[in-house]
Amino acid sequence: MRRRSFLGSTAALSGLGVLAACAPGSDDGDGAGPGPGADEVETDIAALGDITLTMWDQEVRGAQNDAIEALIEAFQDEYPNVTIERNSQSFDDLQQQTGLALSGNDVPDVLQVNNARGDMGTFVADGLLTDLTGYAEAYGWEDRFSPSVLSKMRYSDDGVTFGEGSLFGLAQTGEICGIYYSQAKLDELGLEPPSTWEEVFELVEAATEADEQAIMLGNLDQWPALHVFGPLQAHFVDSEQIVTLGMGNAGADWTSEENLAALTQLAEWGADGALGESPNGLAYDDAWPSYTEGNGVLLIGGSWLGPDMEAVMGEDLRFMAPPPGADGSVATTGGTGIPFSIPAQAENADAAAAFIDYITSDEAMELIAENGGMPVNNTADLAPDSGVNKDIYEAFDAVSTEGTLLPYLDYATPSFADTAGAALQEVIGGQTEPAAAAEALQEDYGEFTEDS
Repeated sequence: MRRRSFLGSTAALSGLGVLAACAPGSDDGDGAGPGPGADEVETDIAALGDITLTMWDQEVRGAQNDAIEALIEAFQDEYPNVTIERNSQSFDDLQQQTGLALSGNDVPDVLQVNNARGDMGTFVADGLLTDLTGYAEAYGWEDRFSPSVLSKMRYSDDGVTFGEGSLFGLAQTGEICGIYYSQAKLDELGLEPPSTWEEVFELVEAATEADEQAIMLGNLDQWPALHVFGPLQAHFVDSEQIVTLGMGNAGADWTSEENLAALTQLAEWGADGALGESPNGLAYDDAWPSYTEGNGVLLIGGSWLGPDMEAVMGEDLRFMAPPPGADGSVATTGGTGIPFSIPAQAENADAAAAFIDYITSDEAMELIAENGGMPVNNTADLAPDSGVNKDIYEAFDAVSTEGTLLPYLDYATPSFADTAGAALQEVIGGQTEPAAAAEALQEDYGEFTEDS
């Protein structure tokens, strides 16, 4: 499953839909759609009369669809005056329709909007999404969600600053990149799960010396290396700097000594064979199945791989958040599912906000967990009793509430997925020196932040 591979194409997809869309911070946009103050929000939905609430979403997979259908039914049972008309479609189809819908006169009331700059950031700058700050205060979303999670759905009203400012969406589910390991492989090597990054490096060295592939990676499509580099980067670079870089906000530098050290470590893993003989020639969807067959000691990747790999490996598969990073707390790449937003021209904004509140409630989190998803809140409490999902839930909870959930690095600019994917692939393959890769990353990031 290529959970985050779509981010590299969001700008292109959005371009199909947005009529005369502006880049974040351009003078052509009107800025964020105004939202009501908390004292203006109507939370008594039964008092609004008969309403048809239109919802567009991409929760089409089995467990996702089951959970959202159950929540829609429960909401309508509680508020019989509200009828929800659901338009569910694939992520790609939704992306292509979103810009046209937001720019037209017949907009949905609830809409899932990808939170990357090429999508949510652009729509915020163009005044096409409602500022949810007043709703957040009225419903207590600031108390329900951790700051690290909410930051993934915040933009300044002009769309320039990502991660701070007003709230423009709310997500149901979470995801995290961490370290999968085979307990049997560690036992064979006489090693324990690492508790520090130094122990990670020692484990990789010991595995390589034992003629084991230390880290499974399939990087043919370039983007998977970002899921390895992101957690590694946190060992060398403090979280605040990574957040600035990953959100595409001004004030950081890819050519810093710390970022260069992280790139150098990745280059050494590539040169030493720790990532395999030809990681850049192996497809992502061939790599993780190969890992389940006993090839590789570690796999650094996303939480979405857990259930499929566990189906083959059973109890041998384990997962852990990376060890504490440069600033002493646990930090790793992660994020949320696609947030639910309210278009600026939605006809039934108060009812839409009530629905979003309902589908992100504590009860909704329980339902999502029961259907096999990873809820973004109360994750540790809702963890299964055993298995890899127990490890994953607890790791996400620890990172999102006590550490820092770092942004996917391809959030940074509309072109950064391509820039970073190519740079990391060449670093791993030895075609580019770490310093040259850092310069390429800084050029893309620097040009964007200067123009924003």
